[in-house]
Amino acid sequence: MIKTATTKTITLNGETHCSDAATIAALVRELGLAPEKVAVEQNGQIAPRSMLGKTPLADGDVLEIVHFVGGGDHAGTSGADCWSVAGHTFTSRLIVGTGKYKDFEQNAAAVAASGAEIVTVAVRRVNVTDPKAPMLTDFIDPREITYLPNTAGCFTGEDAVRTLRLAREAGGWNLVKLEVLGEARTLYPDMRETLSACETLAKEGFDPMVYCVDDPIAAKQLEEAGAVAIMPLGAPIGSGLGIQNQVTIRLIVEGANVPVLVDAGVGTASDAAVGMELGCDGILMNTAIAEAKDPIRMARAMKLAVEAGREAYLAERMGRRKYADPSSPLAGLI
Repeated sequence: MIKTATTKTITLNGETHCSDAATIAALVRELGLAPEKVAVEQNGQIAPRSMLGKTPLADGDVLEIVHFVGGGDHAGTSGADCWSVAGHTFTSRLIVGTGKYKDFEQNAAAVAASGAEIVTVAVRRVNVTDPKAPMLTDFIDPREITYLPNTAGCFTGEDAVRTLRLAREAGGWNLVKLEVLGEARTLYPDMRETLSACETLAKEGFDPMVYCVDDPIAAKQLEEAGAVAIMPLGAPIGSGLGIQNQVTIRLIVEGANVPVLVDAGVGTASDAAVGMELGCDGILMNTAIAEAKDPIRMARAMKLAVEAGREAYLAERMGRRKYADPSSPLAGLI
């Protein structure tokens, strides 16, 4: 652009950018974006959406503009088998992710087939070079499906907290999913960073649902730190290996005073059913549906598996025996 006396040089989403905008709202519109669909951080501080039109843009400002990308209060019907977290009640016990699908249309169709009422969403920088690119909110309506902003890709507690502050500004939700990864190969959680971030978020009024190791002691520490739900991994993220340690998952369920949901590792419907049979309140998955040859059919299968596992848990399974026990009486045989 041609520089004028009012031209400001700023850093926008990590890149140098020049603008004549007087306010942040003017900058957002200059980029072809809608202020009501983004969140803005200015020099390390959240710029409240209600004040974007009055917040001046200054030379040298460092801005991050983000939105939700693929990476979710519904009142339960009377008598339905519902579950609640942080004052929100849901009838579906299946939470699905929004990453890895071929496009937003397929993602939306899979969510519909799954019956999920919550979807996890990642928070990423807006592509300022293509402001007209489709957004997740154009296909999955946050007024109908609860968005659960997560911190996928964060390797420090500081980055996770910063991400969720932006998420709250973008969508207004306090219910969030916290995950702080230890390293890229296993994507196992860094529990020291996770615990610290959980405490910070709880103090700031967030309701963090927390991804963690399948450790009953760590789960209890997170609950004491303010976690509103415990989300132990069944196996490494995206592995599809199924629940590797049913004993510890069951111990977490027995010791928790908040909902417990298996998060990560589910590969197929039987894995989801196992998690529910252990007494978990729900299952979160993404790759198992998105990478299936037929994601829509797999989404339906997962819906049925979660429901079947829950029914089996409520029915209370038969006892295990060392030896056979005939179904028909032996007395009166011909």
